[in-house]
Amino acid sequence: MQIVGYETERVGGEDGDSDDVGPALLVAEDGRVRREPLPPGRSLAYALGDRRCAGALDGRTHRACANEAAPYCDRHASTWVCARCTGDCLKDEMDCYEDHAIYLAAFAPATFKVGVTREWRLGTRLREQGADRAAHLRTVENGRVARQIEARLAEEFTDRVRVPAKVPGLHRDVDESAWSAALDGFDPVETFAFDYGLDLDAAPVPETVATGEVVGVQGRVAVLERGATTYAVDLRELVGHEIRAEETDRELQSSLRAF
Repeated sequence: MQIVGYETERVGGEDGDSDDVGPALLVAEDGRVRREPLPPGRSLAYALGDRRCAGALDGRTHRACANEAAPYCDRHASTWVCARCTGDCLKDEMDCYEDHAIYLAAFAPATFKVGVTREWRLGTRLREQGADRAAHLRTVENGRVARQIEARLAEEFTDRVRVPAKVPGLHRDVDESAWSAALDGFDPVETFAFDYGLDLDAAPVPETVATGEVVGVQGRVAVLERGATTYAVDLRELVGHEIRAEETDRELQSSLRAF
């Protein structure tokens, strides 16, 4: 068995789904892929083995790859050029002719990220990133205009927040005064507040593990509890690992709460 992907929470009515879809790992075995849902309270018991390229997915069919590069080798890595666009289209022909939302996402306690997405996908995009708060700043007619505005706002706000920067704030609330100051001068179309149900009293310990009880998932960070310690697992760091259906016997770092 191999972990070949993951899914974050999706909002009903977006991405073609009529119902909300919870986060899950995608596990391949004998060429077939199954979802391993990650609801709170579920006990995971997988030991991680060697890591290699996760190959390619075609629906629920998996095409394995023996290359060592992980999570994907050069043959199976994909680059989304729109993520690097600043208004000068990087494709042979511009194709983002639909309404785009420009947003500001907040990560506790006071990291604020500007971004753009297709308007109909805004709620899902914010959950994919694990935003604690967000504001839909405005809607424009296409992706080019949206990226131009994003590039200007990125002079004041970051346009990228990596997982290691999010983990220390998983147990904290957004700084209300800093958030209000960030929104000063904007007239948001809509604001959002997300609750991922983690209810932590301390920051979880970063770890790459697939054993423990699921506390919850925020964006692509799964929080697992094992032995009185909570662990923050970047789901992308699991992709490519061979797994065995047994608890890991690897010694893990414990939090002070465990002693």
